[in-house]
Amino acid sequence: MSDLPLDTGMQGRIAIAVKVLAEGGVAAIPTDTLYGLAANAFDESAVQKVYEMKGRPDGMALPLLLSDAADAARCAAHLPDSALALAERFWPGALTLVVRKSAYVPDIVTAGMNTVALRVPNHPVPRAIADSLGSPITGTSANLSGRPGLTSAASVRAEFGDTLDFVLDGGDAFGGVASTILDVTSGEPCVLREGAVSWADIEAVLNKRE
Repeated sequence: MSDLPLDTGMQGRIAIAVKVLAEGGVAAIPTDTLYGLAANAFDESAVQKVYEMKGRPDGMALPLLLSDAADAARCAAHLPDSALALAERFWPGALTLVVRKSAYVPDIVTAGMNTVALRVPNHPVPRAIADSLGSPITGTSANLSGRPGLTSAASVRAEFGDTLDFVLDGGDAFGGVASTILDVTSGEPCVLREGAVSWADIEAVLNKRE
């Protein structure tokens, strides 16, 4: 999935999305799980737009999508060995790691908490956008808060109408299942949300380190 070719048309759509995000806008983009709402994670006003469009409570932090595992060092104050091992095994992929945030990550992204949720998606479009933009992007699902996640550009357009600055049509999203969220900020990793990566697979990686 991560090696899907980006044809000329897709490269053009990605360039439009990058321009929209660089100018403080919000775009809906395909990921390996669901369609997501992408904004420049380091642009506080753009992140605020994501909350408003989605109707997401201010107290709910937003996950971030990275272009590469190496980008996690920019967003995390500390990456424990367990996080590094899990990232090596499951990134790119459907595992979100909650770590202590760095000073680069605005408080609005994390709802004032000192942790941030990070993931490298197994899809070339969000990774290419984050890479070209030069910053992580928000990765919350492209649906109104409380409603089911969406897997097509058409369903996103129907949900949001003309409130989005751009919808990047990349076909149907691969998975349709949200990522697993794992908190690795303490000595014992804790599953915050069950998703596409099973606890058994996570545990297998953690046990190898012992």
